[in-house]
Amino acid sequence: MQDTRRNLPQLLGDARRWFEEGLLAAVEAGSATPVSPTQTQLFAVLDGEGTTVSELARRMGVTRQTAHQAVHSLIAAGLLEQVPDPASARQRLIRRTEEGERAHRRAVRTIEQLEDQLAERIGREAADALRAALEAPWGPPPSAHRHDAAAAAAGQRHEQR
Repeated sequence: MQDTRRNLPQLLGDARRWFEEGLLAAVEAGSATPVSPTQTQLFAVLDGEGTTVSELARRMGVTRQTAHQAVHSLIAAGLLEQVPDPASARQRLIRRTEEGERAHRRAVRTIEQLEDQLAERIGREAADALRAALEAPWGPPPSAHRHDAAAAAAGQRHEQR
């Protein structure tokens, strides 16, 4: 019989999409400025004092070009601005405009409401346990070599029993 359980990365992806879809629906209902999931992710990883495009790309796990495109569409929408980086004459920082700050505060409130809705659906205890598991330090991702060594060690322990 085949195992029909979905793996954790699939489940985490579904959970992320649930939040993104709820957030995007709320943004679209309350704003004339449509945004994409990439743009909402960019807002989430942007520091208040400003962040370089390269750093945004790293935090988002996307190419610099993808981050650059998202930044410039949000600049055109009046939600972000570029300012000189005081630490480097060659770099520019991306930060929220006043309208961008208002949009960010609305998004934070919406996410809080979505978290409350999730707790109503799955129970407060389950929602708190989910948060605790996701906030726990997982350590660095295992490399293939470390994974093979750990699997071999587990197999040896199993054989010794």
